[in-house]
Amino acid sequence: MAQRPLSPHLQIWKWGPHMVVSILHRVTGDGMALAGLGILLWWLGALASGPEAYAAFAGWVWPDLGTLEWSGAAIIASVIKIVLKLVLIGISWAFFSHMCSGLRHFVMDIGAGYELDTNKFWSVASPVIGIVLTAGFWALLLLK
Repeated sequence: MAQRPLSPHLQIWKWGPHMVVSILHRVTGDGMALAGLGILLWWLGALASGPEAYAAFAGWVWPDLGTLEWSGAAIIASVIKIVLKLVLIGISWAFFSHMCSGLRHFVMDIGAGYELDTNKFWSVASPVIGIVLTAGFWALLLLK
């Protein structure tokens, strides 16, 4: 059998921030599609079912964390409400991170940003900007 060159493999390539951001872009898109769709459908169903159903939805997804009960069976409900709040924060982070990464790809699609230093900078900056935007978004919501 003739010796043919091997395709580049993960052991050959040196990992860089652009590779991590590419994978993160895919993961955030899938996360928004899966978790975001569940929350969206629950919200739309509650909205269409009337004020009582919407109040129940808001009570689960947007609880006042100071009024949670920590005794008996109410502990499980309180933990679920905290997890749902964390899911909302995660979905918003996924949105902002995915948006920043998408804008980075858009700029690259028009032919800019291919220089190594520029590419590396925006690869690192995209998730950081996503975190800053998420923190600002939640600060705006919670301090309102």
